Amino acid sequence: MVQSSVLGFPRIGAFRELKKTTEAYWAGKVDQEQLLKVGKEIRANNWKLQKEAGVDIIASNDFSYYDQVLDLSLLFNVIPDRYTKYELSPIDTLFAMGRGLQKKATETTKAVDVTALEMVKWFDANYHYVRPTFSHSTEFKLNGSKPVDEYLEAKELGIETRPVVVGPVSYLYLGKADKDSLDLEPISLLEKILPVYVELLQKLAAAGATTVQIDEPTLVLDLPENIQAAFKTAYDILSKAEGLPKIVLTTYFGDVRPNIEAIKGLPVAGFHFDFVRCPEQLEEVASILSGEQTLSVGIIDGRNIWKADFAKAIEFVNSAIEKVGKDKIIVATSSSLLHTPVDLENEKKLDAQIKDWFSFATQKLSEVVTIAKAISGEDVSEALEANAKSIKSRAESELTNDEAVKQRVAAIDETLSTRKNPFPARLAVQKEKYNLPLFPTTTIGSFPQTKDIRINRNKFAKGELSAEDYEKFINSEIEKVVRFQEEIGLDVLVHGEPERNDMVQYFGEQLKGFAFTTNGWVQSYGSRYVRPPVIVGDVSRPAAMTVKESVYAQSITEKPMKGMLTGPVTCLRWSFPRNDVSQKVQSLQLSLALRDEVNDLEKAGVTVIQVDEPAIREGLPLRAGAERSDYLQWAAESFRVATSGVEDSTQIHSHFCYSDLDPNHIKALDADVVSIEFSKKDDPNYIQEFSNYPNHIGLGLFDIHSPRIPSKEEFIARIGEILKVYPADKFWVNPDCGLKTRGWEETRASLTNMVEAAKYYREKEAAK
Repeated sequence: MVQSSVLGFPRIGAFRELKKTTEAYWAGKVDQEQLLKVGKEIRANNWKLQKEAGVDIIASNDFSYYDQVLDLSLLFNVIPDRYTKYELSPIDTLFAMGRGLQKKATETTKAVDVTALEMVKWFDANYHYVRPTFSHSTEFKLNGSKPVDEYLEAKELGIETRPVVVGPVSYLYLGKADKDSLDLEPISLLEKILPVYVELLQKLAAAGATTVQIDEPTLVLDLPENIQAAFKTAYDILSKAEGLPKIVLTTYFGDVRPNIEAIKGLPVAGFHFDFVRCPEQLEEVASILSGEQTLSVGIIDGRNIWKADFAKAIEFVNSAIEKVGKDKIIVATSSSLLHTPVDLENEKKLDAQIKDWFSFATQKLSEVVTIAKAISGEDVSEALEANAKSIKSRAESELTNDEAVKQRVAAIDETLSTRKNPFPARLAVQKEKYNLPLFPTTTIGSFPQTKDIRINRNKFAKGELSAEDYEKFINSEIEKVVRFQEEIGLDVLVHGEPERNDMVQYFGEQLKGFAFTTNGWVQSYGSRYVRPPVIVGDVSRPAAMTVKESVYAQSITEKPMKGMLTGPVTCLRWSFPRNDVSQKVQSLQLSLALRDEVNDLEKAGVTVIQVDEPAIREGLPLRAGAERSDYLQWAAESFRVATSGVEDSTQIHSHFCYSDLDPNHIKALDADVVSIEFSKKDDPNYIQEFSNYPNHIGLGLFDIHSPRIPSKEEFIARIGEILKVYPADKFWVNPDCGLKTRGWEETRASLTNMVEAAKYYREKEAAK
């Protein structure tokens, strides 16, 4: 019998139980015991669900209260000293490292004030991990027993699992040196960390685990020679240790072939590869198997919601069998299902035809089991017939095709993606028009989404509030935000986005070619979950989407008001995209829809327009080469198509966050002003990389994902470091990102301190 395997399952709960309880814990509304109880319930439900679906190999230790990489940092004692001095409980230490912590002293507790560790994208997914931070003083040791505990939890339920752990080479390579140890190369710590891996694996074996899944996803990156060599060092040492379980080395999200020599001959029980993302690697990866090593065939997409084509999947698995033999094959998900919503059955409002095309995490369990059964020779003809019918329905549906959109994309030329004049000429016109002070201050867009806002938006959606009354409410919220910004002295204002549920969903709901879920939540980071729209067909804009609110906001202030849009690449990347049309085509369709919106905003008198592209780095192909060059070309073209139809006096902004950005990628967009998440960056070289950026830039000055409030002095110090390498006349002052997840008290205090710091530097420059 060919076995089925799932590399990991969503940990959020079918109805976001983890988010609700975690945030209640942070707010002091539930205690730690209740938080841990909910986590245990979610794990048990996940394991039982997979067992009942017939999955043979079920993962454990795929659960986290925040992030699986951060879990490993806590487990291996990779905890910078600044987090240990407060004597926090393990889970509070985890949260402090993930999101920062600031609280006043009480009679029984110390005051705490600590910022979060850096958070960046997990490869090219819309998931974020907390970057391990090493120093010369890091002492690796087991600091708990989470993987063992969760393996035993499942065992008590009568469910045998395969624990999953991020591998040593990837863990080190994905980390960074702390600010006091910038000369440290994390991979140099390999031989120090391996004994802790050995100890952990021995404890898992002693608990009864026979096999462990060790994830080494960095194998799909362009790795330097010393990192490639580290795989043989690491796994040779692990193979010589006594009492360890078998190891299945797992990689996903791309092509492992350029690093194939790094893993060829490794003493492991088997390998897993992602054949959804790179089916072309089959022949070469199959050739490295030796002896009894197994090949886990990742054929069910762990990153998207489209139903698998059983006929094609079975054909592919059979081709793998021809190369390695049926007895060595495992049918698996391409990656963890962390990146997919939990259960399609919770969608009660989806169009029946469209719903039939989808497969969420729970449904993917049946898919992987069905394919394994088909390969094993069991009768699954009914499932195969139903699947073929769904695949045919989608391919032939009128919902997916719009000839007018196709023709408009075909007509795109260079003139459509070029501003009338270069930036220096535009800047001269904009200086005269806006007359902004040195160090202009602004925010990224959203302001706190209060309970009152959410209640009224839900009432309107349910028909319990008239359109007229809802508009009055939204306008009152916009006016509150505008008056607040005027009061504290911000220079370029935003309307606060009270009418918006999400920066992509809001636009998708007004565009043709999208579908939406009710409970299709996936984790982005920590307790931040998103509900990505689904691009089901060709995209166009039936009517204006943001003009009404932006025009109202501009009408009640003399200061410049930014129109706020989400860029084409981000709309694409933060949706579930089509898998039957190239991403380039989808992005250009979106760019034309947004071009219409940008032009309408300008005509209506809103002439500062921010088109955010935080996902542009996320979409970058993981390896250098033709695919990456092509992506950079069409991603930049998409942005310019959306924004180049305006006059020189219209100032185009864009925003980027939580990625390792290359200034050259941003330069190609030709935005007048860009703002970049920066508060968690502590590498001075990162500022230097942007020192020659030709247009204007705002490097974010405070972490909007943390509740802590930076002081005026902290802002002054931060700006001072930036001004050592970046020209004062090009620098804007702003937060890292939008403020929708923050409370009003901390928002008011943080922005006030930020504005005061900008005024300090204006006075300093004026005194020169």
